[in-house]
Formats: sequence, structure tokens, C-alpha cells
Amino acid sequence: MTDATALAQKAAAEIKTRIAQLDPLGLDLLFREARSHNAWQDRPVGDDQLRALYEVVKMGPTTVNSSPARFLFLRTPEAKERLKPALTPGNVDKTMSAPVTAIIGYDTRFFEHLPRLFPHKDVKGNFADNPQHAEKTAFRNGTLQGAYLIIAARALGLDTGAMSGFDNEKVDQEFFAGTPVKSNFICNLGYGDPETLMVRPPRFDFEDVCEFL
Repeated sequence: MTDATALAQKAAAEIKTRIAQLDPLGLDLLFREARSHNAWQDRPVGDDQLRALYEVVKMGPTTVNSSPARFLFLRTPEAKERLKPALTPGNVDKTMSAPVTAIIGYDTRFFEHLPRLFPHKDVKGNFADNPQHAEKTAFRNGTLQGAYLIIAARALGLDTGAMSGFDNEKVDQEFFAGTPVKSNFICNLGYGDPETLMVRPPRFDFEDVCEFL
């Protein structure tokens, strides 16, 4: 048995014995009290914070560890101006004032990296030989990683404001031209202004959308 195998088995055994779970305050932070923000405090978000954010995001599960999401963190006025023409009018002010705007994209040729990311088995051909399957897989898992970004940001003390009100084609031409990456959605990051929040809208009850079979 190799050292790597022994370490992997030890880690797996430790995971099986875990019974810990988030306390109520943790659930409040991530879900129950968390809000989507449209206005921002004048507080910067540093490079180290964004690097720490990605270190959490990258650990979320994806199909065969495909990790198709690609993140552009727009921090400068110049970068924001490049994005501005693609935004719907209602999303301009909130985005231009946010400390950081993340463009969450997905790499349609993610499978080129599978020999590195999923060395356990050769599955590259499953996607390389089926472009439609590859596109669906990239979009689905890239969306998952975008959701991980939102939850991870909240866990690290940041607020978020995700949106799809923009022209994807314009964003792709401006930021991803000549690459296999396509934009999915964008998400503002920073420290929200709680004074501007609306009353939280209602959610469905369990009986409305769930059932036991």
C-alpha cells in the first residue's frame, strides 16, 4: 500500500465517523438570514479574499471532477466599463458600485483537462465525442460552481448579488472571444448595505413543492 493510498483511506474513515453539523447561526449565515444585495458599502474586497474564496469553491462536487466554471473578478473601473454595455439598465448602478463583479463562465471544452482532474478513468471521450452532452455537462456543473461561489462568499463574510440581467453574447465577445468559455451569470461581491434591503419575499412551504414516494 502506498503512502498516498493509506492517507486516502484514513481520510475516508474519518469522514465516515463525522457527526458534526452547522449550528443554527451557521445556517442563518448561509441561508436563513442571508440576502441578495443591490447596494454596497464602500469597503474593498482584496485579492487574498478572492483567492480564499476560490479555495473553498473548488472543493464543491462536479461531474467527474470536471470543474468547468471559469471566474473573472472585475475589480477596476476600467473592467467594469467593459461590462457596462452588456448590462440591463436596472443592473448598471448596483454593478458599477460593487467592489467586485464576478463573471461566472463555463468552459465548453472542460474535458481537455479530465486526464489531470479525473485520472482514475479515461472518460474524456464521453464528452469529446458528444458535443451536446459536453455542453449540457459544462453548463450544469458550471452553474453548480456558481452557486458554490455564493454560499462560500457568505461563509467567508461577504455579501452577494447574483443576476442574469445582461447580454451573454456581448459578454462573451468582450471577455471570452477566441476561447471555448461562455458566460453563465454574474454575481456582485462585497459588503451589502442592509438599509436598502426589501422585506424578504415568501418561499414555498414543503407541501407546495415536495412529496414523499
